[in-house]
Amino acid sequence: MNTAAQTASRTDASPLIRLQNVRKVYRTGRTEALAISDVTLDINEGDLLSVVGPSGCGKTTVLKILAGLHDADGGTVSIGDGHGSFVEGRDVGMVFQQPLLLKWRTISDNVILPAQILGLPMKAARERARDLLQMVGLGQAGDKYPFELSGGMQQRAAIARALIHDPKLVLMDEPFGALDAITREKMNLEMLRIWQESRKTFVFVTHGIQEAIFLGSHCAVLTAGPARMADFFRIDLPHPRHLDIKTSTTFGDYVKRVYRQLGME
Repeated sequence: MNTAAQTASRTDASPLIRLQNVRKVYRTGRTEALAISDVTLDINEGDLLSVVGPSGCGKTTVLKILAGLHDADGGTVSIGDGHGSFVEGRDVGMVFQQPLLLKWRTISDNVILPAQILGLPMKAARERARDLLQMVGLGQAGDKYPFELSGGMQQRAAIARALIHDPKLVLMDEPFGALDAITREKMNLEMLRIWQESRKTFVFVTHGIQEAIFLGSHCAVLTAGPARMADFFRIDLPHPRHLDIKTSTTFGDYVKRVYRQLGME
């Protein structure tokens, strides 16, 4: 087993997610493109895993495998904590780079959309939507339309929508990549607060190294495609985290560790 895989192997009896030597190949006609060559990691319930690597390295492919949108072509994928079934779709929430809110629906109606699709009771869904909008700081915005909100506020609504059906796992694909730098910093703080209040398991994909360290309870580092997991480690920084932690020596050491794995030193 390689060093990264050894680091990734955890002693926890029942991780929520376990990937072992996962491989993915995209095929178009007679052409094959290796997207992921080797990814091995464990994620426990309640973790916030940051997945960091250069653009095009296969980070989104990892998310699609976790979401059940793609099958792995090699290795094993196990999702579920051993204490009940894990239903793909029902137990997964997704947040994308763009909020993808329906412009003709109010924010509340956008948030309850997954519950409608899944056929969940609407009275309970609307009550949960009100609670979630309050949690993400949009308690007064339920009756507004997407065009009335800023980009950061729209993305908060998208996070509430991902939580509406009470998923066990929330997957986030560079959700703050389209925001300006100041709004992105604010959303990082909001992200940590929402994670701690929701007590969900998050997998957060980013190509921002500092963002990965600031947000994550753990960090997986993927090399340039085809993705190979170069490192997997716990981020031992105190909570609650504030932006000034980025000036600390410990934070800087974690950033340097990722730089080394990506050949940036």
